[in-house]
Amino acid sequence: MDMSFDRVYYEPDALKFELGKKLQNKYRDLTWVEIESHNRIPELTAAANREFPKLKRLLIIGTRKTHKYVPNHKVSDWLVPYTSSGCRAMCLYCYLVCNYNKCSYLRLFVNREQMLDKLIKTSYTGKPQTFEIGSNSDLVLENTITDNLVYTIERFAREGRGKLTFPTKFDMVEPLLDLDHRGKTIFRMSVNPKKIVQRIELGTSPLETRIRALNDVAEAGYPVGLLIAPVILVPDWKEQYGELIEQLADELSEKVKKEGFIEIILMTYSFVHNAINTEAFPNAVKLLDRENMTGRGRGKYSYKNDARTEAEIFLKEKLAKHLGTMPIWYIS
Repeated sequence: MDMSFDRVYYEPDALKFELGKKLQNKYRDLTWVEIESHNRIPELTAAANREFPKLKRLLIIGTRKTHKYVPNHKVSDWLVPYTSSGCRAMCLYCYLVCNYNKCSYLRLFVNREQMLDKLIKTSYTGKPQTFEIGSNSDLVLENTITDNLVYTIERFAREGRGKLTFPTKFDMVEPLLDLDHRGKTIFRMSVNPKKIVQRIELGTSPLETRIRALNDVAEAGYPVGLLIAPVILVPDWKEQYGELIEQLADELSEKVKKEGFIEIILMTYSFVHNAINTEAFPNAVKLLDRENMTGRGRGKYSYKNDARTEAEIFLKEKLAKHLGTMPIWYIS
């Protein structure tokens, strides 16, 4: 996985933290550009949509100032702003683009001790809860730069209460396998059919290696989940998702099939995605399907009820037949 960068933008205060100093040394051969805030970099905000792939090759380093937890009612109780936002990959549907537009490049926040201190303290309020720490980025990808997952999983195992969870589209799980996680971190692998991974989830790990990675973390004792997301209703979607489910049945370990769960999320697309993809990836798969999609406010599009219902019925039947031991926790 190519994790080289062209330039670093940084907040000066970030270099006061241990991780900031480590990153300064790691990328000392790159040009470093001082900024006032990771949220406001005018020259990048002003870039044209076609520059999107180039923006993804920039690294932004700062501190996270906002630590507000958002209630969630799916796999976790809370969405927790954590050590990064944005991503190096370029999935054509990425929901982070809705939040950050073309500035969905990788931002690293070096005040990880402060963030985990708060999380651990919060974990002792009320009943044991689950905290989603990967809703703003892909932490397995980030870990190849920062080792933040190693730090977080081990420290939460010792000091925290309840569970952490995060999804990923990457296979670089080797550093996590021997950690003393004590079953307190739920690892969730996101999958899609092979052609969709190759043509739409640009810059992510191949389907086959994702499956192997999920098997490996399950064998290492982590609680695991399988995230079929986002389901994209391309013209031959039934064939593609049918083959995906059969491949999962063949290649997932018995441990995953016995102990894991499934989440299913249908794709939401947006005007922002369409504008960026049209200019930055003119030859890419067209995801805006006006026949099967409808507006959902604030420039977003989702599948019409009839299309959704057909997809839900198909996926439930296929999963019941091939992966019936894995409960479906929700479809959204």
